[in-house]
Amino acid sequence: MRSDAARLSLFLLMAPFALWIGLLIVLPQIGIGYVSLREKVGPGEYTFGLGNYLDFLGEPIYWNTLLRTAWMSILVTILALLIGFPIAYYIAKIARARSKAALFLLCLVPLWVSDLVRAFGWIVLLRETGLVSGLLQGTGLIGEPVELLYNDVTVVIGLVYTVVLFMIVPLVSTLDGMDDAMLEAGYNLGGSRFTVFRRIILPYAMPGIVAGCIITFMLAAGSYLTPILLGGKNSSWFTEQIYSQFITRYNWEAGATFGVLLLGFTSLVVWLGLKLTGQSLATTVAKE
Repeated sequence: MRSDAARLSLFLLMAPFALWIGLLIVLPQIGIGYVSLREKVGPGEYTFGLGNYLDFLGEPIYWNTLLRTAWMSILVTILALLIGFPIAYYIAKIARARSKAALFLLCLVPLWVSDLVRAFGWIVLLRETGLVSGLLQGTGLIGEPVELLYNDVTVVIGLVYTVVLFMIVPLVSTLDGMDDAMLEAGYNLGGSRFTVFRRIILPYAMPGIVAGCIITFMLAAGSYLTPILLGGKNSSWFTEQIYSQFITRYNWEAGATFGVLLLGFTSLVVWLGLKLTGQSLATTVAKE
């Protein structure tokens, strides 16, 4: 009787999560995959095949944009790791107990506003008549207003700002569980700061690093607003191609194909990252 009650409780607890996964993630992906295999042969007439995928491979601008998006997303992930790791280590191992909550709260503040508002904030700062251009003119470094928007550097800065929190959170969670005695033992055995970092801190934090890199890479590759607003027409982001196919050209078959390819390609990059670091999704999630 008690066992049946436990099973019923588990079912009721898991039912909303299972419905969310099934209805909002699995079914839409199956639908996208189905549409991507349709080939339009006439008004309202379709056949099934790989024609949409072959059209993608036959158009260099499409797969060049996909590779460019992947490369810039990897760059954003690396920069987010380099910026986020020292912050996470300070919060987890150096800051006092009372300061930890305040510092963590400061990291969460940017999430209180939407991506759109954050992107427009960067536009206000970096446009030709913005704050940064005005300061550079005021200090005499430049003689006339300079446009700092609509280039790859601005897009990378905006994306790093957007995703760095998602790197910090798993790192803080992982590093907070590390026993300080491990660090003291490393120093007592004659290890330098670099040796302790390389032999103790880095291996211990690897699950958090992998988890943070997966989250930030997927968020950067799937971002739409930040590349469009900060990169302008020259952003050449793959999500822009997907939006254009769906909304501008009403070519749902091509848009669905691009969506499937983006999901498959980013999943391949994540799989390669896990193999190169010797990690797995199971051990990473279990460590978290």
